[in-house]
Amino acid sequence: MRHRLWLILLVNSFLLSGCKTVPIDDTEQNQYLTTTDRRASDAIAIDKDIEQTAREKLQDNQELLGQSHIVINAYNGLVLVTGEVPDDTVKSKVLEIVSITPHVKMVRDSLAIAQPIDKATRTNDKQLAADVKAALTQIHTLPNFNSAMVKVVTEDGVVYLMGRVFREEGNVVINVTRLQPNIKQIITVFEYLD
Repeated sequence: MRHRLWLILLVNSFLLSGCKTVPIDDTEQNQYLTTTDRRASDAIAIDKDIEQTAREKLQDNQELLGQSHIVINAYNGLVLVTGEVPDDTVKSKVLEIVSITPHVKMVRDSLAIAQPIDKATRTNDKQLAADVKAALTQIHTLPNFNSAMVKVVTEDGVVYLMGRVFREEGNVVINVTRLQPNIKQIITVFEYLD
């Protein structure tokens, strides 16, 4: 009996060792997003275009970027601008450039007038975002909810939650996010569907 158990364990370990994660290409990722995202497929593409176009316009304007750290995130035409800029003049120029980008419906300004955050803080922000995303995947109490419906953005310990959600979903997402350590603040940029 013991030999049989060892044989089963040995065979299973060989079978499981053959499993690996396979990276998906852009087409597969877009197909996944359109089945888990409440935006229309063209809205997903438009949001990517908004982000890229706004970044390119800002990069063309080097005096804005000299002492700044600017992050652009779009979701269904709503653009969240986070980061740090040296003064109100630069802030106004950044927001103007973003607001005249094609397909932008609204701009949410979360720029701080401060020195750019350091690399260690940016690394912590990435880890914080990953932790929040992982926690959101554990939500199983909401029908028709998928954690990919929520875009998580972090900047200097502040967590921004973007997406098209129902109020009940938004409340659960906020409560799950609130349980994560090292969060300074949670700001919702949800588009509510009810």
